[in-house]
Parts: sequence; structure tokens; C-alpha cells
Amino acid sequence: MMECTLREWRLEDAKELAALLNNQKIQANLRDGLPYPYRKTDAEEFILTTLLTNRELSLAIVVEDRVIGSIGVFRQENIHVRTAEIGYYLGEPYWGKGLGTAALKQICQYIFETTDIVRLFAEPFSDNISSCRILEKAGFQLEGSLRKSVFKNGEFKDQQMYSLIKE
Repeated sequence: MMECTLREWRLEDAKELAALLNNQKIQANLRDGLPYPYRKTDAEEFILTTLLTNRELSLAIVVEDRVIGSIGVFRQENIHVRTAEIGYYLGEPYWGKGLGTAALKQICQYIFETTDIVRLFAEPFSDNISSCRILEKAGFQLEGSLRKSVFKNGEFKDQQMYSLIKE
């Protein structure tokens, strides 16, 4: 089985990142705001912003020094300051190989060991069964459904609320 690691983004990752995100199957399960087609210049802008701002943790998922996806942790604010949202995607050629679960477990362990965050959550679209399975295999618990909580591609969609608590 392939092993994945997480690392900081590098500007030279832009071409691989653009190739991954230039896929409507991936974009259909992400929040709006990403351009389509997704070009190398879009990837370069994302990488530079990520490296310069450091507002949140955003890492490349890598197999054999090849970028296969992205995973990010976004600390919440105010009374939710000890909570963070997790988001991720994998390139289509890497679906169904356990790599999403492996990356998710790695980042959760890192966050719980190195920060004061006690609750991680994710809100995949309810019809994104693969993402729900990744969360479940990484130990996240389903807390409930958020009915018609998003409007994506001209239709209302439900989301699932998953969380992992630091014990």
C-alpha cells in the first residue's frame, strides 16, 4: 500500500495542484470560490498566500514526493477558539486507496499533540459518501445532519456534521 506524508506547500507544487483541482468531480464537493478551470497561476497564488499568511494549517498530501491532495485545519473564533474545522481533498487517481484516512489521522494526531484544540469537525455534503467514510474510518463521529445547509451548483444540499474530540 502507498504511504502518504503531509508537508508544507512548495511553489513547485503548483503544476500538480492545478492538475488535481482542474476536475469537476472534486470541485463539486468543495466550497465555492475556486476557479474552474483551475490554472497553474491559481495554484501559485494559493500556495503563496498559504505560505505567507500562516493563518491556518494547510498542507500538501504527498506520496513519493508527488502531491496527491490537500488538507487544512481552520481554527474557529470567539467562544469556538478551541475548535477547528478540517477540510481535505484527494486527486481522483488516489481515491479508494486509504490515503484520505491516513492523511486525516496524521493531521488529527498532530493538532491534538501540538495545539490547545480539543474539537475537530468536518461538514461533508451528505451525498459525498466517500468523504463520510474517510471521517468514520479516522474515528470521527456523526453528530447529525444539517438539512439544506448549502446551495451548490444550483441546488440545496444537506451536510453531515462529524467531530473528533481530544480525550
